[in-house]
Amino acid sequence: MAQQYPEWIWQNGSIKPWAEATTHVMSHALHYGSSVFEGIRSYATPDGAAIFRLTDHLNRLYQSAKIYDMVLPHSADELAAACRAVIKKNELGAAYLRPVAYRGLGGFGLSAETPIDVAVAAWPMGPYLGPEALQNGIDACVSSWQRFAPNTIPAGAKAGGNYLSGQLIAREARRLGFGEGIALASSGLLSEGAGENLFLVFDGVLHTTPASASILAGITRDTLKTLAREDGIDVVERDIPREYLYLADELLMCGTAAEITPIRSVDGKQVGTGKAGRVTLRLQELFFGLFDGRTHDKWGWLEQV
Repeated sequence: MAQQYPEWIWQNGSIKPWAEATTHVMSHALHYGSSVFEGIRSYATPDGAAIFRLTDHLNRLYQSAKIYDMVLPHSADELAAACRAVIKKNELGAAYLRPVAYRGLGGFGLSAETPIDVAVAAWPMGPYLGPEALQNGIDACVSSWQRFAPNTIPAGAKAGGNYLSGQLIAREARRLGFGEGIALASSGLLSEGAGENLFLVFDGVLHTTPASASILAGITRDTLKTLAREDGIDVVERDIPREYLYLADELLMCGTAAEITPIRSVDGKQVGTGKAGRVTLRLQELFFGLFDGRTHDKWGWLEQV
């Protein structure tokens, strides 16, 4: 089925028709991957549409821009208003938001001075890894591609060029018939999914890989750590060898797009019982409960549209 696009998009300070949001083919970002972006979800709640952790996402956008020496021409408040405006203009409730800032048309060298263009799009999006993934889980594989080594490409930035690594991992997994790929760090230890963080469960305790494993320390990852600890579930950040993927009682991927997706097998080896386990189901209950009122949002994560 052909992709359906929304009618309106925000670009460089104003909302315009989707088809008018253009950039030149010689823009720096198109050639060198020089963009930073965020993936954000809004949810339909009893109090109306709310954007989940909008402030935290925009803070990370500016942090990514700082790492890549980009000065955004709009304030965080202006971009927050743009996110709300594009949801309203497209008459969306539950939606996926994509703020992106990129080096536009200027000079032609790697270090050329260029304007920084900014856009915010919003569109409806269901479960990223498929309609059955949240309930039934997915089959994953360990990729032949590793994540980049420390001090080569900054994994802590959510930048366009960084995601070439994720494309290799994801496309290889799809080509081989798996739902998603899992990457190892340059050390040979576990890193993360193509575009998701990982949690392993052993004896009711959550284990996740550290920032030093070339991961993007995700906002959903932080959310789950917070919700788990609040619920009495211990969380450990540590180096994890590959084989522990096969030995875990439960395994899940998380991210803004993937939300909380159970992994039922890795490399053809069943994980646990082959379906979402007790801890995974509890985390899903706590997480999705934020949006229907079952989980009290004591952290102020829901920001009304």
